[in-house]
Amino acid sequence: MRISDWVWGFRRRLIFFSLILLFSLIASCALPVREAYRVDQSLPIGSLQGDSFVGERFPFTIKIPPGWQGATRYPEFLVEQGYGVDGLKETPFFLFNPRTKSSIQIDLSPAGRTARFNQEMIESLTRTGAGGLVAELRQEHGKDFPIQLNKLMPIQLKGVPYAARMSAEFTVNGKWQEQGWIYAFAEPFQVFILYLITGENRSADKIALEQALSSFEYLGPR
Repeated sequence: MRISDWVWGFRRRLIFFSLILLFSLIASCALPVREAYRVDQSLPIGSLQGDSFVGERFPFTIKIPPGWQGATRYPEFLVEQGYGVDGLKETPFFLFNPRTKSSIQIDLSPAGRTARFNQEMIESLTRTGAGGLVAELRQEHGKDFPIQLNKLMPIQLKGVPYAARMSAEFTVNGKWQEQGWIYAFAEPFQVFILYLITGENRSADKIALEQALSSFEYLGPR
């Protein structure tokens, strides 16, 4: 899957689009650092095993928090929240709370042959990406729309050498929500994790989010 497909398939995935596109254009002039990697589309995406999802087409595993569900097909409420169907169909795995409609979306995409990564670059892309989200929200809701951007932080994901996360909190139609994004790299995959925490039971859903992220493990290329 191309970066542009992943980004434009979702509302607010433009957070990363301009940055990663620019990065890819710059990197295209460099010497290759890896062989071209193609995802084996003939493999099943993965399976639920007890309280965990184990990927097969995409090499990762993650535990499903209590009260949440996991699926390789998107829950319909994501469409109601503004996410595009085409993009949802391309996303390998979803974790969600069917009652509160909080969710986590996980996607892996092979990096280009010449793309080089380190923690500083990952953090820079993640931090600057907040501008795309702010611009979209203010275009949608007005230039004075209040948004609280939370500080960028590195994040530890098992098997992932470089990862960073950031989030924004805002209220739409009287309903609070936190939109967060994680950008990471583990050879040869870029890892994208988007999450949305709604206000219905935010404390419990935030705990569930952290439980899920702490259980995420990249298993390495097949």
